Amino acid sequence: MGAFDTLGIASSSLGMHQTWLDALANNIANINTAVSPDQEAFQGQMVVATARPGGGVDVAGIVNTDPDGKLVHSPDHPLADEQGYVRMPGVDMTTQMTELVMAQRGYQAAAKVAQSAQDGYSTALQIGRS
Repeated sequence: MGAFDTLGIASSSLGMHQTWLDALANNIANINTAVSPDQEAFQGQMVVATARPGGGVDVAGIVNTDPDGKLVHSPDHPLADEQGYVRMPGVDMTTQMTELVMAQRGYQAAAKVAQSAQDGYSTALQIGRS
């Protein structure tokens, strides 16, 4: 492992966690998006991460949730069909909030690793100057 590999690994983790946080924010913002039953529901996004050979992580892709979502009986909703149903996203708020905490903690940990590596490199440079 080279001298600056730690920064590269932490940077890749920051990027992956930022993508995950963005997807979760989008999911949470659209969790109550209703459409008529004959339309596709909002599709939540799930980030798929993969390990880099030699260290680090990449976003391998983003997978969308089921476009069928779930039918909810809401006869007063303006988009309800004749039976009183609307189509809602198949996204669970509890799961999204749990993943949000995990993504935030992962981002914070990667930021701390990057900061610690920078501090270590800075100290080594100061020692070398002495």
